Formats: sequence, structure tokens, C-alpha cells
Amino acid sequence: MSSYKELLAQRQALELEIEEARRREMADALAKVRVLVADYALTQEDVFPPVRGARASGSTGNKVAPKYRNPATGETWTGRGKPPKWIQGQEREQFLIQD
Repeated sequence: MSSYKELLAQRQALELEIEEARRREMADALAKVRVLVADYALTQEDVFPPVRGARASGSTGNKVAPKYRNPATGETWTGRGKPPKWIQGQEREQFLIQD
């Protein structure tokens, strides 16, 4: 059975060997990729298409104009989502914003 120090030395040697093999194989893979990209005139979008359903950066969606206004405070509500407390249980027509 090997001692602890011997095993650590073996691990270090193995890690160096692994890293060298990784570098060699990555260089080969990169060379193959470069040849394919050049042969087929591939673009970045060809190789890495946009993720389906992803939005453009900085885009937060469309803003919706407010549909209701609280005359007492000036607060507004678009009519989407949970209604605010100031409109709950009341006729919404009285809070409609007239264009």
C-alpha cells in the first residue's frame, strides 16, 4: 500500500499529465474547428444561434398605458395583474382615464 505522500506525488504528476493532454486535444479541436469555419464560411450566428425565446439585451418588454387613475392620489393602474386596493370592490368605470 502506498503512503499518503506517495499518493499526493502521484496525484500531482497525474494532474500535470491531464492538463498537458487537455492542452494538446484542445489545440487539435481548435485547428479542426478553424478549418471547418473557413471551408464553409460559417459565421458566429451559424455556430452559436441565438437561444430560442431569448430577448435582446436591455429589452424589458412593452410598456402598457395606464387605464385607470385614482383621482385622490393620482396613482394609476393598467388593468393588468392584481387590482390595487383603491379600486377593489368599486365600479371601475369611474376610474377610467379618458383619452
